[in-house]
Amino acid sequence: MRILLILLLFTVSLIACKSKSAKEPEKQENQGIVPDTAVVVDPKRDSILLQLTNEVLTAFKAKDYNTLAAIVHPEDGVRFSPYAYIDTTQDKVLSVAVIREQADSKKQPKILWGTSDPADEPINRTINNYVKDFVYDVDFLHPEKIKVNEFIGGGNTQNNLLMVYDGCDFTESHFSGFDKKFEGMDWRSLRLVFKLKDGKYFLVGVVHDSWST
Repeated sequence: MRILLILLLFTVSLIACKSKSAKEPEKQENQGIVPDTAVVVDPKRDSILLQLTNEVLTAFKAKDYNTLAAIVHPEDGVRFSPYAYIDTTQDKVLSVAVIREQADSKKQPKILWGTSDPADEPINRTINNYVKDFVYDVDFLHPEKIKVNEFIGGGNTQNNLLMVYDGCDFTESHFSGFDKKFEGMDWRSLRLVFKLKDGKYFLVGVVHDSWST
């Protein structure tokens, strides 16, 4: 009787182990699944955005604000962010009308664009001087790399572009560095954000990024 009882317990244990083993692969299969975050490639869209990027950068380089105004979103205007973190409470938003007013360099007023990092001092400049320091500070028309909807540069500053500009597209023009002695800490990026309206893309964001402490 004792032998039969031992055999019965052994059989039950063996069945339970097999059942557990059969379920384990299914559990492992569901672990570590990473959502598909790959960038959606759209050649037509990308071509349009790269062409617009060229036009915007050409306008910035030439200080041609009439041409720039024609690309700026007619309702939202364009926000200028001196750093990767887009401060929606401080970063300056200029309307199309205000952009056009900047065409006369002799009448350009000083504008408060936000605060500098890390000194936290006011960035109070004419648009020409702001563009020189926080937009076209290097030759972004001929970048080392350029991507559509992909980030290239990145440092310690939080990058919240996707959250602020949800549903928009962007390009990033990037240089990995200029002087070997800085070991890449002098990299630069400029992100231009575009929003679709009535089948046409307009500029809504200009985000400058560089190495920061």
